[in-house]
Amino acid sequence: MRRGYLAASALAVSAAVIAAPLSGTATAANDPGAAKASSRWLATKLKPDGTLENPSGGALPDHGLMLDVLFAMYAAGEGARAEPIVKFLDDQGHATDYFTWDGLAPGAGYDKIVLGGSVAKTLVAAQVSGRDPRNFDGYDLVAETQGAIMRKGPDKGRVSDYSKDPKLADAVTNNANMFGQALGVIGLAAAGKNDRLAIDKLLTQQCSEGYFRVFFGTIPTTETGDHVTPDGRKVSTCDEGKPFDQSSTDGDATALALSALLAAKKAGAAGLDAPIAKTVSWLKANQTPGGGWGGGVGTEAPNTNSTGLIVQALADAGGADAAVDKGVRYLKSAQANAAADAGNKLAGELGAIAYDPASYEAARSSGIGGLDTWIRASAQASLGLSQVGFFSLAKGVSLPPTTGVPETPAPATTQPHKPKTTAPKTKKFVTPRASTGARVSTTSAVTAPADATPAARLGAYLTNRLVGGDHVEVTEDGKTYVDYDATADVVLALRALDQQPDAVARASQFLLKPEAVKAYAHGAPYEQGEASYAEPLAKLVLVAEFAKSDAAGPLRADLVKLRGADGEFTDTGSFADADRTVERHVWAVLATAADPGPAVELLLSRQCADGTFPKHLDTAECGSGDLAATAAAVTALVARPHTDTAPPTRRPDGWTERRVSAFVSAVGALGVRPNGEGLVTGEGGAVDVALSAAVAAARQTAGLDASGTARSLGGLVQADGGFAKGAGAETDLPTSSAAAQGIAGRSWLTAADSPLSPAIRLPLTAGTDTPALAAAQSDDQPAWVIWGIAGLAGLLLLTAIALVFVLRRFTKK
Repeated sequence: MRRGYLAASALAVSAAVIAAPLSGTATAANDPGAAKASSRWLATKLKPDGTLENPSGGALPDHGLMLDVLFAMYAAGEGARAEPIVKFLDDQGHATDYFTWDGLAPGAGYDKIVLGGSVAKTLVAAQVSGRDPRNFDGYDLVAETQGAIMRKGPDKGRVSDYSKDPKLADAVTNNANMFGQALGVIGLAAAGKNDRLAIDKLLTQQCSEGYFRVFFGTIPTTETGDHVTPDGRKVSTCDEGKPFDQSSTDGDATALALSALLAAKKAGAAGLDAPIAKTVSWLKANQTPGGGWGGGVGTEAPNTNSTGLIVQALADAGGADAAVDKGVRYLKSAQANAAADAGNKLAGELGAIAYDPASYEAARSSGIGGLDTWIRASAQASLGLSQVGFFSLAKGVSLPPTTGVPETPAPATTQPHKPKTTAPKTKKFVTPRASTGARVSTTSAVTAPADATPAARLGAYLTNRLVGGDHVEVTEDGKTYVDYDATADVVLALRALDQQPDAVARASQFLLKPEAVKAYAHGAPYEQGEASYAEPLAKLVLVAEFAKSDAAGPLRADLVKLRGADGEFTDTGSFADADRTVERHVWAVLATAADPGPAVELLLSRQCADGTFPKHLDTAECGSGDLAATAAAVTALVARPHTDTAPPTRRPDGWTERRVSAFVSAVGALGVRPNGEGLVTGEGGAVDVALSAAVAAARQTAGLDASGTARSLGGLVQADGGFAKGAGAETDLPTSSAAAQGIAGRSWLTAADSPLSPAIRLPLTAGTDTPALAAAQSDDQPAWVIWGIAGLAGLLLLTAIALVFVLRRFTKK
């Protein structure tokens, strides 16, 4: 990790997350809540005057790090927290202490010595904070940055350290690096003053592989001209510097250079598409399996500093959604959070981001050591969580400010809902799905902006249904109960939406409290003896794994105890669930994905002739089944413990030919029902919101597009952000929770931090060793071919079953 970034290591951000290559259209998942949490933590480390102590010593604060923190706060929508920094630099006149030498020896004339990278970074900070960049601490920073770009000589085009006073010229060594160069390009682009000399000089520092080096180097030359120094040297290009060991790879410099090229392009500079594409390709190819990136010499190992800068830049560029999502996972794996760190040494440091995941794990038991490192990591990593591009940030774009959700939820005063003995199909500690008695939140309401996305509006609706900010309640017969099952559903829904992370953390923590586990999964205080329920245990396992909580292990162990030799999970206790549904079985399979035992084979044995699955597990033979059960079964069949490895398009290791065939035919069966708008309709042609979302989520886990359903469901969001169960009905919490995956266009299984990931992706490639699927399959096959083959597989299966019936009748005769 570099300490001052030479006044330059400016951080990035990129509000959108991007889909089409280099388009800037948002699709990859940022995490506003995690970014805001980081800003809140960083704000506690500022001194009252907005400064941060310089770890190198001296009387001056660490101006460069203060600007890094400023960038992070504004990107996260927490700019008000950075106001002390802005006042210190501008109103109190300390910016010149940073970009000139005047602070080192006031009154000695050193205000004429300008540090190019520092003045460029200050320009961007002035723009980001909404101050006048042409009158910041009395300086026109646009003109100062232009003045730092050499117009002739060996450093032509370079943002440089120089002296305005010729008498002091010999005292200055030009140490300006690529951080300063990139920041100069960004600041001038945002000011509408693209400088082609600076842009072209930046491009010379890109090596043919696509990366940028961090330091300018000089090499001996026989060339003559203005660009050659008196001792016969010239500033080398990146490739020219390789034989002289001057061109080491550098992830940080590459990320910031990419941000600069994107800014220049958005401001009208031409001819940058090729170098941008080459940079994106290099960054994607050099992401580590764990999702992180390293920096340069001395920081080569994956770390959150470098990863934050790179994720921000890739998100701004577009065409790297998978890499961005993996990078976000890596960043969040090193962040202290309420769900995982309540009660340990990081409980008072929530939002802080460690330099790497190993440092985070160590700090959970030993506390934060080396505060300066944590501050630097948090500031830069936060940019990858916010994902607001530098150009947009300098133009005043940021994430929405924090809403009124309280940081400390009110304690619950209700009791757990007693299991129903008269209605065996009703889940434990939850009212029937048709109930409308759920109470809404007693905390300040979360409001989504008028132009918010459907996902954001639904996320606000679900959050507002959490009483005290952390659980759902229901009232029956004049009594109020905690609805644990609905709370778990809301948590998973918000995970799929990637919305309201603070609410997710609070509700997860609530569900994982020992008293909640005893009530939800073991029937306390109503059970007289020992009792365990499979579906609640399974959901708690998944909630715990999302939150990276140690509670997941014991919960899974309790669940495995309920699995019989045949693979079926059987509840114990007076209120055992007697309803043997496929969906209930699927929850247990998902929670034991690392070792499902015979549970998957049991599920496969229940598939119907047309590729669907029946509603109930005790259905031994069927011609056609239930669409919701089929969607659930597809999710269970495709799930594997999370890995960053992309799902293959051929049979995964450990999968039987039968499982592949069953999976493909089930996905094919799901594709039959949705109409041209991606919606499933029920009786009378009414849209079934929950079923549409379930089908879309299952198809998305299989690698198919679910965006049509997301668009169509987006048009059905009610005024309060929720969904109605039927036409003309009021918004309904269960339906709204179920709709989340459809609105998101993805399953919670593929959401950020999911403990599971898909094991296979359709369409299958040619050469698969599954005979029924091998013929004519390739990635460029049209959909009708893929599903035609799937349909053929289903037809063959149906024919085989019919043949069995004929043979049975024949043998009886």
